[in-house]
Formats: sequence, C-alpha cells, structure tokens
Amino acid sequence: MESPMTIEEQAIKKNVLSRMKRIEGQVRGIQGMIEAGKECEEILVQVRAVRSALQSANKLILKRYMLRCYADAMENHVDEKEALDKLIKVLTGFIEG
Repeated sequence: MESPMTIEEQAIKKNVLSRMKRIEGQVRGIQGMIEAGKECEEILVQVRAVRSALQSANKLILKRYMLRCYADAMENHVDEKEALDKLIKVLTGFIEG
C-alpha cells in the first residue's frame, strides 16, 4: 500500500504536468499573436499570464521536492542538518530565481 506522502506527490506531479501543457499552449498562442502582428499590450498580457502560471507550477514543484526530501530523510535516517542544508540550498536557489 502506498503512503499518503507518495499519493500526494503523484497528485502534484499530475497537476504540474497539466499546468505545463496549458502553459505550452499559451506560449504557442503568444507566438501566433506575434506572427499575426497583434498589439504589444495584448501580447504582454498573455506573457504575464504565462509568467504567473509558471510561478504557480514552481510552487508545486518545490512542494513536491520538499515532501520527497522529508520522506527520504525519514526513510534513510539522513542527518537532520544535512537534509536541512540541502533544502535551504534549493529554497535559496528558488527565491533567487
């Protein structure tokens, strides 16, 4: 039987993949808008929507990573400081962009 952690991670993965497919469609739409010579304002609105969608996906990816990192630490009896340092490194990279 799968642990609830694994089920949650799988749900996040499915959600992120769905979001990425939607973002891919949005980017293709922006390319079409540029090719069609649409107004810059319309294009920028769509670019902002893609950026926002990517930020939301990033948060979910980070959450999934944190769940996996925690589960691995618990299962493998990893040193708490080592696990925390690894998490801080990833979070810092995420925040710095």
